[in-house]
Amino acid sequence: MKAVYHTHGTCSQAIELEVDDNHIIQHVNFIGGCSGNTQGISMLVRGQKAEDVIDRLQGIRCGLKNTSCPDQLSIALAEAVRRIEQNKANA
Repeated sequence: MKAVYHTHGTCSQAIELEVDDNHIIQHVNFIGGCSGNTQGISMLVRGQKAEDVIDRLQGIRCGLKNTSCPDQLSIALAEAVRRIEQNKANA
């Protein structure tokens, strides 16, 4: 499943991602944000199980903000997994 998640409360504006039917992350691209950090996160999570990445990144904060780019990625991935499972149930 390919999706674009519009972030909230971060320097990045959106996250493009692709997760396969087995919940393996195929691609992540942050639009905006700290280029080196977001590129690093994208490379580290590729090939990982979405649920594992969600568990690791959920709740990370950036400075005084209530969220961060990694936290927003965890939200985007949870939404993608939910949609994948919903599509399977409707098939």
